Amino acid sequence: MDQIRINIKPLEHHEGLPLPAYASDGASGMDIRACVDSPVTINPGEIRLIPTGLAVSIPAGYEAQIRARSGLALKHGIGMVNSPGTVDSDYRGEVGVILINWGKAPFVVRRGDRIAQMVISKVCRAEVVATQELAPTARGTGGFGHSGIA
Repeated sequence: MDQIRINIKPLEHHEGLPLPAYASDGASGMDIRACVDSPVTINPGEIRLIPTGLAVSIPAGYEAQIRARSGLALKHGIGMVNSPGTVDSDYRGEVGVILINWGKAPFVVRRGDRIAQMVISKVCRAEVVATQELAPTARGTGGFGHSGIA
């Protein structure tokens, strides 16, 4: 497995919380935690920005993808509005997680709760070229749902 170094800066209000970490040897994402001063209630249908207390330095050519945690989604209906969120290599501000409560009951986020996961991925930059013709494919211009459900 490839490894790269990322620098993580705990911000002042992050004191006492662990840095992001992989929960197992095969985990793709590092758990990241809520850095809130007091519990935050997210009511059904509500969207809240939850701070992590962390700033990161991602090497050029990579991004950090912030993804929802499957357990929170299944058990509580908690997801991310912009999943995955992207932390660009040149961003140095605090990483925040935009949570939404799609569940039926209020959900409380407490300091130190694992609220998302961070995956480091390579980025490929595209050269955009205007053209009058595109290479043909079997699908062609078939749109949403044109291939059926079976």
